[in-house]
Amino acid sequence: MIIKGKILPLDRSNIDTDQIIPARHLTGITKSGYGAYLLEDVPGTPINDPKYKDASILLTRENFGCGSSREHAVWAIMDRSFKAVIASSFARIFEENCYNNGLVPIKLKPEEIEKLFKQSECEIDAVNQTVKLLNGETFKFELDPLKKEFILKGGFLKFMEGKVNKVKSWEKQHS
Repeated sequence: MIIKGKILPLDRSNIDTDQIIPARHLTGITKSGYGAYLLEDVPGTPINDPKYKDASILLTRENFGCGSSREHAVWAIMDRSFKAVIASSFARIFEENCYNNGLVPIKLKPEEIEKLFKQSECEIDAVNQTVKLLNGETFKFELDPLKKEFILKGGFLKFMEGKVNKVKSWEKQHS
């Protein structure tokens, strides 16, 4: 799985889930439609700058996704066509929600994040767990091996769909 694209720089730390998607917009029961409100209450964010219209990689700083355990935050990011979020750290539940929904959560060192803030785009290889800059410099990142499979399959539910026939076959053999 290769993600190559523009970077949306969100040069802030401690962005919480209410800043990612304000609670007043959590009225739907589907995963779509939330992207219109992504980062709506974060002053000075470049989210609506036309030069970042096609950005597929969200770059931020430490403790991204802190606050309430709202899966809608990941849905809003994905609804806006982002495929990956790069930060030096994530809130634990936010990171789990990324894996479960197929959004790639990439943790890099602060000095690597600094270099990325000077880039307009990059290439992410989720299989080999690398981020490659335009100048060829490459950074390694780690993904939990099982949860990496969730990402490669498009999220936890799609991963589980692939296991249904195996379970049915096992049940048939053991009944």
